Amino acid sequence: MSLKTMKKDELELMSNKDIAYLILEESKRKLNTADLFKKIIKLLDLPESTFEKKIADFYTALSTDKRFILLDNGKWDLRSNHTSDKVIKVSDEDDEEESDEENEEEDELEEDELDEDSYDDTDETDYDDETNEELKDLVVIDEDELELEE
Repeated sequence: MSLKTMKKDELELMSNKDIAYLILEESKRKLNTADLFKKIIKLLDLPESTFEKKIADFYTALSTDKRFILLDNGKWDLRSNHTSDKVIKVSDEDDEEESDEENEEEDELEEDELDEDSYDDTDETDYDDETNEELKDLVVIDEDELELEE
């Protein structure tokens, strides 16, 4: 489907995201949010006041749609035009051995972290008297007691 061959009625049935997709696909150019939305407003023959009212919604729609990507220069493009073709290649056995050692160290650290309790077991002596005074009226309620109160 081409934008040039589509009638206004057909465009009105499409979402702004789908129209933006066609614009970027056909133009083969990257566009910022404002320029892209202005093209849509022009295609749909909408009043200019629509721009200010709906530009934020349009930006949100593009940023949540996985078909689009916002580039560093603030312009939108189709994600399909930006595939990752990076391949990590191990060129030497020494590099591989170092990597294995690093992974083992990371695994050991993760295991140590899992062994620790999930709460902060800071010794009470680290608190000053003022902190203890603030906490003296603190009451801990069990979940079962909380449900009973409700």
